[in-house]
Amino acid sequence: MWHFIGTITAIAAGGYICFALVLFLMQARFVYVPTREIETNPGDIGLSYENIDFAAADKTPLHGWFIPAENERGVILFCHGNAGNISHRLETIRLFHEIGLSVFIFDYRGYGRSGGKTTENGTYDDARAAWNWLTGTKNYSENKIVVFGRSLGGAVAGWLAREENPRALILESAFTSVGDMGAQLYPYMPVKLLIRFHYRTIDYVGRAECPVMILHSPDDELVSYEQGRRLYEAAPEPKRFFEISGGHNGGFMDDPEKYKEGLDIFLAEYLDK
Repeated sequence: MWHFIGTITAIAAGGYICFALVLFLMQARFVYVPTREIETNPGDIGLSYENIDFAAADKTPLHGWFIPAENERGVILFCHGNAGNISHRLETIRLFHEIGLSVFIFDYRGYGRSGGKTTENGTYDDARAAWNWLTGTKNYSENKIVVFGRSLGGAVAGWLAREENPRALILESAFTSVGDMGAQLYPYMPVKLLIRFHYRTIDYVGRAECPVMILHSPDDELVSYEQGRRLYEAAPEPKRFFEISGGHNGGFMDDPEKYKEGLDIFLAEYLDK
């Protein structure tokens, strides 16, 4: 009997250690889920756009789209989430376009047509390169740029807002940090000892020097609503929390009119002045 219990315990311990090693060694595959194929483009939904090829400071080639809006009130610098590529964000681009915002959306290194291998510092560098393209090549004033990040992109957008001086920062379905996400998903593992990625959105938001809007759904099945509230609490004034509905990947489409109205109210207060 004791031998049997000892055997089962040893097997369980071995499995636990093996899973811990998988989490540590294969971590990048949990954090980044890129695809290379550009499946569609803004022209397919009736929007004119420019293919933009630019480069990060380390010469990594990057790719994005610039989608101009008529009677433009400002431009969104769009930092997307961890899966897919820019071609999977057309519905959001359409919503931004409908409220008078031009959009510059780019793929991080390793995603879509962008070169290189994805890393945490690399995603930050890529966002800065996108910012430099807007302020340099397109000659946008900082007062006309709104940095937007969804999910993982929330951390990238938060970092950029801390480093630069956009007119506003909007985070949707964003997590507080990779460590907090890991602890939520794997509460039985010593995640904070194993993590090799950090993306501490909560620290970045706390040091932003611009108006901040946090959008989060209580129905989000991946990133807890509590994390969205914590980001809001960490953000400096002026700030706004807007509750959306629906799941993590499609909450913005659950009630698109409400979504646009919430953004429009925030932008009218802080962008249109």
